Amino acid sequence: MEMNEQVVLVTGSSRGLGAAIAKAFGQVGAKVVVNYFSSKEKAEEVVEQIGNDQAIALKADVRNQTEVNNMFQHAKDHFGQPVSTIVNNALIDFTFNGDERNKLDTIGWDEFQTQLDGSVKAALHTLQAGRNDMVKQQFGRIINIGTNLVQNPVVPYHDYNTGKAALIGLTRSMAKELGADGIGVNMVSGGLLRKTDASAATPDEVFNIIEEGTPLQKVTTPEDVANAILFFASPWSRAVTGQNLIVDGGLVMK
Repeated sequence: MEMNEQVVLVTGSSRGLGAAIAKAFGQVGAKVVVNYFSSKEKAEEVVEQIGNDQAIALKADVRNQTEVNNMFQHAKDHFGQPVSTIVNNALIDFTFNGDERNKLDTIGWDEFQTQLDGSVKAALHTLQAGRNDMVKQQFGRIINIGTNLVQNPVVPYHDYNTGKAALIGLTRSMAKELGADGIGVNMVSGGLLRKTDASAATPDEVFNIIEEGTPLQKVTTPEDVANAILFFASPWSRAVTGQNLIVDGGLVMK
C-alpha cells in the first residue's frame, strides 16, 4: 500500500517527535490521526498544519483499551477506511534530565510501571485495536519508538530504558506472529533529540558533548527520526520486519 493510501495513527503526536512524525506523513499524502491526551490545542495546530481534510485530532489515553478502541473506530468512520499504520510514540510522564533522575537507591517500582505502561501496555492496546482490519487488508505497518540508550545506557534513565527494552521484545514477538498477515512490526530508536518538550530540560553542554562524539557531528532532530519512520511505512520496507533501526547520527553503531 502506497503511503498516500494509508491512514496513519501517531500516538502522542500533539508536540515534539510525535508532531514531526505526523507532519512527515502528511507531507507524503497520508491521512493522519493526531492522538493526544491533554494537549488539545497543540494537536489541533498539528492538524491545521497538515490540513483539516487530511488529518484529525483524537483524544485517547493509550493506557486505556476502551479509549483506544473508540479512537480506532472514530478514525475509521471519519476517513472511511481503517487505520493501516500505527506509530507508537506516546511518552508518559518523563523528561530527559539525567541530573534529576532517581538512581538505584531511590527509584521505586512505580516509576518502572509508569514506563512499562506507556511503552508496552500502550503498544499492546493499539495492536489489538488495529489487528483485525489489518488482517482483512493483508497489510499493516507498526512502528514502535525506542531509544539508543538501550544499547548505550550512559544516562540513568533506568525506568525509561527498561520500558523501551521490553518494547523491543514485544516488537520482535509481534513481528513473528503477524508477518503471515502482511503486517510488518519494526522499531526506530533515536538518540537525544534537539529539541522537544521532553528534552528541553537537558543542559546545553550535554547536546554539545553528543555533537562532538557523533560521526555526523550533529545532534539528531525529530525530523531526522520521522524520515526513517517513513521508510518502515513505505513499500520499500516490505521485506523488513522485527528490526530496530538506530537513528542517532552514528553515535551507537550496531
